Amino acid sequence: MILLCGIPTESPLALVRDRLDGMRTPYVMLSQRRFAEIPFHFEVSGDSVTGSFTLDGRRYLLENILGVYTRIMDYQSLPELSGEPSGSKRRLLARDWHDAVSRWYEIAPIRVVNRAGPMGSNSSKPFQAQAITRRGFFTPETLITSDPALAREFVNEHQRVIYKSISGVRSIVQEVDAADLRRLELIRSCPVQFQAYVDGRNVRVHTVGDAVFATGITTTATDYRYAHKTAGHSADLEEVHLSDDLAAQCVALARDLELPFAGIDLKVTPDERVYCLEVNPSPAYSYYESHTGQPISAALARYLSAGQSVG
Repeated sequence: MILLCGIPTESPLALVRDRLDGMRTPYVMLSQRRFAEIPFHFEVSGDSVTGSFTLDGRRYLLENILGVYTRIMDYQSLPELSGEPSGSKRRLLARDWHDAVSRWYEIAPIRVVNRAGPMGSNSSKPFQAQAITRRGFFTPETLITSDPALAREFVNEHQRVIYKSISGVRSIVQEVDAADLRRLELIRSCPVQFQAYVDGRNVRVHTVGDAVFATGITTTATDYRYAHKTAGHSADLEEVHLSDDLAAQCVALARDLELPFAGIDLKVTPDERVYCLEVNPSPAYSYYESHTGQPISAALARYLSAGQSVG
């Protein structure tokens, strides 16, 4: 049986549910919004991890779970906790429930997409960049600093420079302009990552086990995810095919990071140099699937269900 964890209506989870339904693969949707009505416990004894949860009057044994797809959000943002005072019984219950669920799938000997430990690589872009370069990808010239003078020198050297967060918190990637230069003093309060602008086409690669799905993105926006907001029009997405060597390189990078499912952001220059910008450990793949029809959700469902990697 497969366990899906998170918000049932979120499109990445909903798509996998549809695929599991089509495959007639048994699964259970563990909605984190129902934490107060789903008792969940586990225990560890030697090499075994046992436990159960009860949903809608039915008891499920954790030993029967073969795979987990988790997209659990921060429980503190749940609508069910809106208005709850800090330290209330309901908040403590939510904390303990989410802690139990996440601790269980971190140690259970099953397939998990993806475990929290490996996902932590995205919390530090500099750390992740080391894994990227070890796999032979180019990375943009980078400066991480809180020193305005060093930032100005970097911009003068490279002329076109983008900036973004160094953490795993999503930020809009933007190109440094005159207004940004005038407010550089602000970075004294928070280090910022500056990178030399790489001219080329954005390619998002999703890897699911050994399966590879590549999407080419065409846009004039610096950050295609926010193209409509920053450039006034949506990005154009289309399926593209990678060379066997590049596909294998992407799979190997995801494997190095211990990510069964990964979203790898590439930039391919006019002279075919391939830069890797970052690796997303919890990709919202539904955006790409809806535009290209690539069966990413089906590959995820097969990966969770199968005893061997999909390809």
